[in-house]
Amino acid sequence: MKVRVCGRFANRIGMPNTSVYGASKAGLLSLARTLSGELIARGIRVNAVSPGPTSTPLYSKLGLPETQLKAVAESLKSRVPARRFGTAAEIAQAIVYFASDESSFTVGSELILDGGMSNL
Repeated sequence: MKVRVCGRFANRIGMPNTSVYGASKAGLLSLARTLSGELIARGIRVNAVSPGPTSTPLYSKLGLPETQLKAVAESLKSRVPARRFGTAAEIAQAIVYFASDESSFTVGSELILDGGMSNL
């Protein structure tokens, strides 16, 4: 049996006006690591996926005009070393890895999928 906790890269970098959001994501990562130690004896592995900016319909629901949405997207992309948004498929592939037997020795780990945003 596997348990996955999804967080965001905000647990790794400080961004203005996101203190509560960042703290909650750091708390999720701590929970994943703590649960890893508590549940491994039962055969339950806990790992975390921390995606960065990902292309989803979320951005279109912000209520911003198209020109502003494009400006926000470009601003975000300029902070990502890979210079693009991730895709939902890329995030899903990481989750499938954690759910598979291929990751049977992976316990209490975090996989960061943010195009280098939190590391470079």
